[in-house]
Amino acid sequence: MKVTAVSATQSDVPVTGEWVGTLDGYVNAQIQPQANGYLIRQDYREGSQVQEGQVLFEIDPRPFDAALEQAQGQLGQAQAQLALAQINVNRDTPLAEAHAIAQSQLDNEVQQKAQAEAAVKTAEAQVATANINLGFTKVRSLITGVAGQATTQVGNLVSTQSVLTSVSQLNPIKVYFSISDSEYLALTTQAGSDLLHGASKIPLTLILSNGEVYPQKGHVVFVDRQLNAQTGAIRIAAAFPNPGNILRPGQFGRVRAETEVLRKAILVPQAAVNEFQGQEQVYTVAANNTVHVNNVALGTQYGNYWVVTSGLNGGTLVITDNVQKLREGVPVMPEVSKSGAAVSQSAQSGGR
Repeated sequence: MKVTAVSATQSDVPVTGEWVGTLDGYVNAQIQPQANGYLIRQDYREGSQVQEGQVLFEIDPRPFDAALEQAQGQLGQAQAQLALAQINVNRDTPLAEAHAIAQSQLDNEVQQKAQAEAAVKTAEAQVATANINLGFTKVRSLITGVAGQATTQVGNLVSTQSVLTSVSQLNPIKVYFSISDSEYLALTTQAGSDLLHGASKIPLTLILSNGEVYPQKGHVVFVDRQLNAQTGAIRIAAAFPNPGNILRPGQFGRVRAETEVLRKAILVPQAAVNEFQGQEQVYTVAANNTVHVNNVALGTQYGNYWVVTSGLNGGTLVITDNVQKLREGVPVMPEVSKSGAAVSQSAQSGGR
């Protein structure tokens, strides 16, 4: 029987892990007013880019204007009292030195001046507070990002507990995914792995929900401080550049990363593997051009190849066709293919 055979190659094979991820803003800010009142204006377009400090909403400022004017009036009264106290002290100081008036009278006037100075400081603080409160009628964005839909309408009465909208920084964008306890321990104890400890050295790939590979590479930002006792997984956050804000919070994707490299792994084509009664088998060409059945253990899949962890040596001729017709000891006429050399070069250049 004519059969096609390839040489089982030995190459360094990168092993990748893949996890389901959820996208979220790098920074998410809930916009809440710091003043109570009626909402009179919305100054941004929902879904648009806003800048830090930009006014998003305005609250009716009239009560705060009145409070500011009242505080300014009280400040004027306090300043007038201070001016009068200063005049009395200036007038009576030389008189007290000449013993024309009692020293106690001057002491009282000095005390009245100190009280007037304290009253002025209190009034100035009240004016500053009234100014701050008036400024709070303009609700501003605390970050630069994309503003969401307004959760309240113009004309509604809002308070400091009201959430008016949310603003998210989308460039870069965060992707949250979880890995199991066993995966975490393997990544932290595995020699040469720095996915979690040296995140910038290992790029992450994001596969979008439509199956497309996102062109920008990401990196791990942080690993959560604890394991979730209910799910048995630990949360990882990754950051991906997001020019143009193409990616949005709430989307799903798959995060892929290289977790280890199998040194001198033995590779065989998928077509060469046959399953018989639950046992994986590979048919090889013996020295006398007869078939030899090898029970093998398979590892990870690498493109169109399987990694064989035991049961086969590198360089062995592996039969890739007519495997359903082969039996132990059947004579064959092998035609050696060069696809094994191709996979070796592919592995050395980084594989898939």
